[in-house]
Amino acid sequence: MRFKQAIVVRADLKMSVGKIAAQVAHASVSSMEEARRRHPDWVEAWLETGQKKVVLKVATLEQLEQVVRICTVHGLPYAVIEDAGLTELPPGTRTTVGIGPAPENEIDRVTGSLPLL
Repeated sequence: MRFKQAIVVRADLKMSVGKIAAQVAHASVSSMEEARRRHPDWVEAWLETGQKKVVLKVATLEQLEQVVRICTVHGLPYAVIEDAGLTELPPGTRTTVGIGPAPENEIDRVTGSLPLL
């Protein structure tokens, strides 16, 4: 079985490249920790096979929330990142969601139609 992690970024926020990088890093670490709590075997397999990840985008908050709903339905580990509001965005702005690591085919069921960032 192949494993990967997906990070979904809101493109409508017009974040700087550095801000996007920080938000993606938060989402990656936070969703990995959630996966470790729920499926430690998935995380170990992912770590041993190169930590594959993909960064994708959505156009709106509503689309980001739809991704979260689908993850919940499919039982995938995920983490929603809300900005602290110290730099570019108001506090509590939902910027990204990290999904997995999880079986690649399960993540693709949620994110397969989303474009790369």
